[in-house]
Amino acid sequence: MNFSELFKQSNQLCRLSPDGRYSAACVQYRLIIRDAHTLQVLHLYTCLDQIQYIEWSADSLFLLCAMYKRGLVQVWSLEQPDWHCKIDEGSAGLVASRWSPDGRHILNTTEFHLRITVWSLCTKSVSYIKYPKACQHGVDFTKDGRYMALAERRDCKDYISIFVCSELQLLRHFETETQDLAGIEFSPNGCVLAVWDSCLEYKVLLYSLDGRLLSTYSAYQWSLGVKSVAWSPSSQFLAIGSYDEKVRILNHVTWRMIVELEHLPTIKDSKSVIYKEVESRPDIAAGVLSLPPLASSLFSSESKYEICQPPVQVPIVKPDPDRANPKLGVGMIAFSPDNRFLATRNDNMPNTVWIWDAQRLKQFVVLEQISAVRSFQWDPRRARLAICTGSNKVYLWSPAGCLSVQVPAEGDFQVLSLQWHPSGDSLILMSKDQMCVCYLEPADES
Repeated sequence: MNFSELFKQSNQLCRLSPDGRYSAACVQYRLIIRDAHTLQVLHLYTCLDQIQYIEWSADSLFLLCAMYKRGLVQVWSLEQPDWHCKIDEGSAGLVASRWSPDGRHILNTTEFHLRITVWSLCTKSVSYIKYPKACQHGVDFTKDGRYMALAERRDCKDYISIFVCSELQLLRHFETETQDLAGIEFSPNGCVLAVWDSCLEYKVLLYSLDGRLLSTYSAYQWSLGVKSVAWSPSSQFLAIGSYDEKVRILNHVTWRMIVELEHLPTIKDSKSVIYKEVESRPDIAAGVLSLPPLASSLFSSESKYEICQPPVQVPIVKPDPDRANPKLGVGMIAFSPDNRFLATRNDNMPNTVWIWDAQRLKQFVVLEQISAVRSFQWDPRRARLAICTGSNKVYLWSPAGCLSVQVPAEGDFQVLSLQWHPSGDSLILMSKDQMCVCYLEPADES
């Protein structure tokens, strides 16, 4: 593994372009475009205010910068650096902005979710979509970019509208059987739309593109319900993370549950491998204390993984019942790109990553970290998981094993989030106000 030097960034706003050629980073109101491989600065843009959100267009030719406080969006072109676009929502305000799949239209959601404004970069025309639902996952596109699903709220009822993206033409509009819709997500093949209710009612609904209700799933009643949802890349499975600390997997044929995966406080399964991170401080000679900061940081605490034999007790954090959004239930869930594995984190077991064999539907590996897991992400090309915990280390797991690598950075560089390069050959590691690139050598692959 090799690491680049540190670069400034703000609020972890670093994004790799979909084609993998460029990286974009924000520093306050400045936008810096670099070559993703050489890290040479290619463009430097200045926005009208502090940037709060950035997003690449699907063809990697444009970059959107949103400044929610000012109700502004600025768009920059990589092909024509002198060209730029400014969108001002005025008194309507701005709470969200994103690209349409064609990379030539921008969807802005106004304050209080009064409407979605669709701006065309080609014709400079404007159109409006009324009644968008105020929820975290209220808009989704099919993977091929042909259709858009929008959650709506009208007359105290939930609806879904399906649009053809090319002309933003309404294809279907139908009412959903939800009390308070919380999110929607298309299957990767674009054939099925998953819709789930708020955490107060356990309900997951599966709809076809023409609005037919294919199936309804509810695991239990009178308790907090769905917390996270993830499709498998093959669209064969839908994994549902729940507040009862279990993951339930539905199959695409009958939409019935085929397995219930439990996050048990005591791991007794002798067939699963349990890795535990242990920390050690090397002996530091007296002369080392006079070394410069970068050199002395190499002698800070190191960690490695040890294999534990079951039974093993998993550290548990008891949720505070008096606080909103309790740290309880399966809040992070993701399939590997080859459909072989499923990674999960149960929020009241924050230091533990569970990896399940998605083919045998059994527990495969458990990783117990010293600190709480902040984020994990699968390599887009192979079954390899990167994990960060807010420490100065990055962790990698593959079926061949796992390792802990310290970032050789000067000062206190804490990895709070990470992002894979589309090729899987490198990782962007982000702290609060800095970033670096971790290059993975072929020997690290498995």
